[in-house]
Amino acid sequence: MEMIEDQHATAPPLAEDEERSAFVKLDPAGFFIRHPPPPHELDSFITDDDSLFQTIHMGAAVVDESKWRLVVSGLVSNPFSLTLGQLRNFPSETITAFMECYGSPLVPPTKALRRIGNVTWTGVPLSTLLSQAQPHESGSYVWTTGLDRGAFANVSADRYQKDLPISKAMNPELLVAYAMNGEPLSKNRGGPVRLVVPGWFGTNSTKWLCKIEVQDRRAPGPFTMTFYNEKYPPDDPLNPSKPVFGVQPNSMIVRPQPDAKVAGPEVAVEGCAWSEDEVEAVGVSADEGQSWVVAELKDREGFSWQRFRAELKLNKGRHTLLARSKGRDGRMQPLGEARNHVHRVEIEVV
Repeated sequence: MEMIEDQHATAPPLAEDEERSAFVKLDPAGFFIRHPPPPHELDSFITDDDSLFQTIHMGAAVVDESKWRLVVSGLVSNPFSLTLGQLRNFPSETITAFMECYGSPLVPPTKALRRIGNVTWTGVPLSTLLSQAQPHESGSYVWTTGLDRGAFANVSADRYQKDLPISKAMNPELLVAYAMNGEPLSKNRGGPVRLVVPGWFGTNSTKWLCKIEVQDRRAPGPFTMTFYNEKYPPDDPLNPSKPVFGVQPNSMIVRPQPDAKVAGPEVAVEGCAWSEDEVEAVGVSADEGQSWVVAELKDREGFSWQRFRAELKLNKGRHTLLARSKGRDGRMQPLGEARNHVHRVEIEVV
């Protein structure tokens, strides 16, 4: 793997764990979750900070930016470290991408949570930093480490650490991000710097990022080996556990809102759909899936969610609307008993 032609200022690698001296404290400490508003209130293309869900596992790290360093090391020929200023001097990219929370790793993935938002991220492509570090051929995984530490579900960890295959890490859309929706990352969003992995569940986008390592195996911590490995049905011995990586096809209705009284017989149904591999089609039904109306579907912008709109002809009375998306890889959103099962909205046509 060749180094990028335009070299940028870096610093020598730090002593072991020296980058962790930028940690000040946790505030607040411990698990914290802020749920998003209901789907009908997520009706703008870009989700503002106040409407975007928050999931913090062990506490929000307060970081001393003057001491913050990003270390790039492991199985590389050119290990280095960066200050925040040096990172910002690298060429940046901005991408629009949905961000979805997988949900609790402690329960079977059968409940649809729709912790979802659509935001713009700005930062340095992860591939740029990896190319400058020159990974060895033996490197097959990239580990990313945050400054947070503590306990989650009674399991202690001295750091939040995730991994991803190096083939994924070299994709151009992955960012070492320092801004969201045009503003510097706040503490609760993982600032000053976090990883962003568009198309993958939020658990893979390490917050309070301080270290990137190329290794020849998966990271050994609890957030890779204990939590966020899907095995469903849990009692199926032939179904191996697998990491929670890519987002399956999903969708939600934003108009009409639940229990709305709408004039008929023509009823417009609008919403948004998303998937790791882009959504190819969305169907809308008012008869529990016996028939479907194919919706008009907007193209994806970067890794954004996609708006859809369908016209249904409905008689007066109560109706249950369903929306179902299909990914370009052929996967279909399930009707029930899955974390991404179809969204149902009851309305009354008057």
